[in-house]
Amino acid sequence: MRFGGIITAMVTPFDADGALAEDASAQLMRRLLESGSDGLVLGGTTGEGPTLSDEEKLALWEIGVAESGAAPVIAGTGSNDTRHTVALTARAAEVGVDAALVVTPYYNRPNRRGVLEHFRAAAGASELPIVLYNIPSRTGVDMSNDLLRELAEIPGVAAVKQARAEGCAPVEGLDLLAGNDDMLADVLDMGGTGGILVASHLVGREMRRMIDEPESREQIDASMTPLFDVLGVTTNPIPIKAALAMVGHAVGSLRLPMVDASEHECAEIRSVLESHGLLERV
Repeated sequence: MRFGGIITAMVTPFDADGALAEDASAQLMRRLLESGSDGLVLGGTTGEGPTLSDEEKLALWEIGVAESGAAPVIAGTGSNDTRHTVALTARAAEVGVDAALVVTPYYNRPNRRGVLEHFRAAAGASELPIVLYNIPSRTGVDMSNDLLRELAEIPGVAAVKQARAEGCAPVEGLDLLAGNDDMLADVLDMGGTGGILVASHLVGREMRRMIDEPESREQIDASMTPLFDVLGVTTNPIPIKAALAMVGHAVGSLRLPMVDASEHECAEIRSVLESHGLLERV
């Protein structure tokens, strides 16, 4: 299975009591897949995976499988506990998702051999393809391109979500996916297949044009730079949840330790949404 296109790392909607909002989740999935997204990551960082229980993740993945049709659903199964990652990946396979997104173990910061064994165990947990997730700014561990080449030799390891811009390069045997919105154009230019993205909640069709209209890619990317920037005004997924609320999508608040956007942050987000014409669509 090849991985590419505009894959949205979906936020997880919560209700007023902070519980998983299943109907709102299904509604958001449908809207994203109708608005330029080619697939979904569920229960990842943007989906507040660290504060979802395993049962909530399974429920979310089940909804995704039911709602996605032919679009791939990628389950965020990674953690810094290899046994837990293996168990959750196996359960995701039973639900019927299409792949597992597995982040580099964070905080305990394994050495190179530990990283290799972690992903070897994750890949051996099921028949699911594994999408590696390299995000050293959050994990404290960077998977170098040389290490990625070695990981690509593990059966079942199929792609990498690369959130390290410096030195980002294609790796033989792996589909290369941009891990940040502002990396998409460059990743596509170097032969990458797409991205796992956040701004696609709001501008999925425009981001899809960067794939379909390479001659306009640079211009499209430049036009969306203010939006990409403001969605980083504070820690993800705080800004995107605020933005979605402003454009009329009921996704609820965040779970601690994440907090809602401040008044100042909301003002910055609203200003950019207005300038991009996104509030006019509400």
